[in-house]
Amino acid sequence: MHFAGQHILSVNQFERADIEAIFDVADRMEPYADRRRITRVLDGAILGNMFFEPSTRTRVSFGCAFNLLGGHVRETTGIKDSAIAKGESLYDTARVISGYSDVITMRHPEAGSVAEFASASRVPVLNGGDGANEHPSQALLDLYTIRKEVEARGGHIDKLRIAMIGDLRYGRTVHSLCKLLCLFDGLTVHLISPAELGMPEQIVEAMRAAGHTVTETDQLENHISHVDIAYSTRIQEERFGSQEEADMYRGRFRLNQNIYTEHCEPNTVIMHPLPRDSRAGANELDSDLNDNPNLAIFRQADNGVVVRMALFALVLDVVDQVDRESRDVNWYTGSRFQ
Repeated sequence: MHFAGQHILSVNQFERADIEAIFDVADRMEPYADRRRITRVLDGAILGNMFFEPSTRTRVSFGCAFNLLGGHVRETTGIKDSAIAKGESLYDTARVISGYSDVITMRHPEAGSVAEFASASRVPVLNGGDGANEHPSQALLDLYTIRKEVEARGGHIDKLRIAMIGDLRYGRTVHSLCKLLCLFDGLTVHLISPAELGMPEQIVEAMRAAGHTVTETDQLENHISHVDIAYSTRIQEERFGSQEEADMYRGRFRLNQNIYTEHCEPNTVIMHPLPRDSRAGANELDSDLNDNPNLAIFRQADNGVVVRMALFALVLDVVDQVDRESRDVNWYTGSRFQ
């Protein structure tokens, strides 16, 4: 893939070599994300950060990634605070905002909406999540995390054993991640969910066509015993017709330290795209896991910054200029990256 000037809308755009290229650039971004170095390579550039659905990590990490490259961020949050609430079309919004920006990130509750917006944009658009459809940058940071975690334990993405747990029907993060995993070889995948919230059939079939062994089940303990990664998701209540319907499934697949100790291998990595639902009725990842060194959810969130920095650097074609525009930091950075 030639990245410069391109939209990033779907993981279907990528081949394995593209993933490796993104990850190589992400590795190079670590000194800047860790505040050991400063770069001003995007000084004067403007990111239009447009989030028409609630977001914390994705919105803030996209903004931080752009700031860390020296750029400036302008945000729109919520449909009611935008001209769309007055009846403006995505086409008109795209034409206007792309005149104010050098690159745009967008989240929208309707599947396909970001691609529709991008078709009218005059600058590259990065998909921050479109309804229950896709979340490509989350899938990239998830896969980057998987690579780092399993390689630290002597493993590889090829031959990976992974369990995906929870709402697999509406969880766009696992949809995009499964598509990326089809680019690798010989995986064993356990899809653990209520039957009504199972992974879409076309994604299951794509993984099987890629040569992966895929099991669909509603039994948690029996299918997390021999995996490298246990990837949990919350019930996507915003996708359901009612709160009562979502509550039928809440708390069905809880992972706590006792279950982990009894059923998981000692080095099984625990992942979650966040936010984890910590309410008493849900609590899919118990707080008693917080001291477990294999809980990777906060390392996962940190990795979102370097991966999104890499996407901006590639799309705006400044990868080879990042280090030339850099210097050491001149403030106390603390120990938050240790």
